[in-house]
Amino acid sequence: MAATIPVTILAGSLGAGKTTLLNHLLQHADGRDLAVLINDMGEVNVDAELVADGSELDVDDGIAELSNGCLCCELQDDLETAVVRLARSYEFDHLVVESSGISEPEPVARLFTTTSRVAARYDVDAIVTVLDTPLFIDTFAGEAVPERRTDPAAESDRPLSDLLIEQLEAADLILCNKTDRCEPAELAETDALLDALRPTAETIHTEFSAVDPDRVLGVDRFDPATDAQQNRGRRDQDRGQGQPSDQNSDHDHEADHTHRRPSEAYGVDSFVFRVRRPFPPDRFAAILRDLPAAVVRSKGTAWVAGTDMQLSLSQAGPSVRLTATGPWIATLPALERDLYRSNRPNLEWHDEFGDRQTELVVIATARDDTGEHNGFDTEIDGVESRLRARLTDGLVTETEWDRDAFAPKNSFPVEPGEETVLRRE
Repeated sequence: MAATIPVTILAGSLGAGKTTLLNHLLQHADGRDLAVLINDMGEVNVDAELVADGSELDVDDGIAELSNGCLCCELQDDLETAVVRLARSYEFDHLVVESSGISEPEPVARLFTTTSRVAARYDVDAIVTVLDTPLFIDTFAGEAVPERRTDPAAESDRPLSDLLIEQLEAADLILCNKTDRCEPAELAETDALLDALRPTAETIHTEFSAVDPDRVLGVDRFDPATDAQQNRGRRDQDRGQGQPSDQNSDHDHEADHTHRRPSEAYGVDSFVFRVRRPFPPDRFAAILRDLPAAVVRSKGTAWVAGTDMQLSLSQAGPSVRLTATGPWIATLPALERDLYRSNRPNLEWHDEFGDRQTELVVIATARDDTGEHNGFDTEIDGVESRLRARLTDGLVTETEWDRDAFAPKNSFPVEPGEETVLRRE
């Protein structure tokens, strides 16, 4: 019988640094052939595109995209099919699954331990939770042990802080990311809180998710028996039963998929803003600094006037980062442009603007940390309509198309690899 393939499951809140970690592993995991499976919230799988751009993998070769859904419920069948197909179609040493920022990692792990045709091919190596350390401190500082704010079994809407607890309680390894933004006393408190919350997990401090791959891959930290017993007992206590369930794991697996999708439970939804017209730098910067409070994450590609660079946007919480990833193909000399296009037959191309466009995925919540809201669908629709209107109003007008008019004002990156960091007001 062939050896099983180790699996690392990446979890963490929106914008914590999971995709950055994944790209780091792909670039530095010498001697390992990695396959990746990426779940992103929204109809555009931005994370899969970023990983493909940052590695030698193609989106259709070793990366299986699962977009616009939850790994643990509505895409359960797709996930199972995808990982089996990967094992059958490709040869690789290790599978890394990056779950959505609003997914719970425990049901994903159970797929690899309780589903026969998956468990026969894979073995979970570790659940790795990437922690946005400043966010964790802001949320839980001063508490003895971080706790859920609501009853997981209740029908009430749950705050995102509860999801963060779920992701940490399932972790075998916790990467405390963005430690460069924290004071030493804050890091010491974070370590103490994590030790109280998940004492069996190893904790590593990182900046920009940079870590030795040997500390993340092939660590053999996942114990399905221990984790299943702890997690079943915790769920039963949360339901007020007081005793662990004596039902078998298959029944447990089936029952757990009757819960609401994380997007419903935690009050999160997404939409895409797509347009083939650039933003003036000053107006675009003003929009980004004044994003609605309900926006917890936005990412994608931006077309900004005054530069030939394609800008990758990544916003999480108060930080907005724009990185120049390279020139738009439409701006290259004709021979080079045609060569690029021939090598990318699926590239969307406009007769006038070529590949230049803005495509942003915006993830928002209509609930505060108490779970209070007045009609989730209505509030999310309101956030979307207001932000769409502001983005549309901020585009270059018909009388502003002269590219040279914006060049002197452009404070955004103009060379590949350069970054501009803005702060939300």
